[in-house]
Amino acid sequence: MSEAIQPSPEQTHDEGHPISVYLKVWALLFVLSTLSYLVDYWDFQGILRWSLIITFMILKAGFIIAIFMHMAWERLSLVYAILMPPLVLLVLIALMASEANYTFLTRLFFFL
Repeated sequence: MSEAIQPSPEQTHDEGHPISVYLKVWALLFVLSTLSYLVDYWDFQGILRWSLIITFMILKAGFIIAIFMHMAWERLSLVYAILMPPLVLLVLIALMASEANYTFLTRLFFFL
């Protein structure tokens, strides 16, 4: 009888992630989407409504990027290279919005 050849530890490596990780994240995305729709169903209004919708949206986007786009298993430098430009743009947009409010209030104060 021939003996089965066992691969060495250097040759064995994980070819992919278990399907259970993807199924759990898919179920979590389904729950977050359901909660997002329930915000409208329960007729929340004002800042609570928008903060809940945006929170669920950011959580879903984060899970999609981390798991389905495999960013959770990438090097930290690559993660920073991909995530930092949009974050910097958001900071710049917030600064421009605050400056616009300041300019508007200054014009109201001096011209009215």
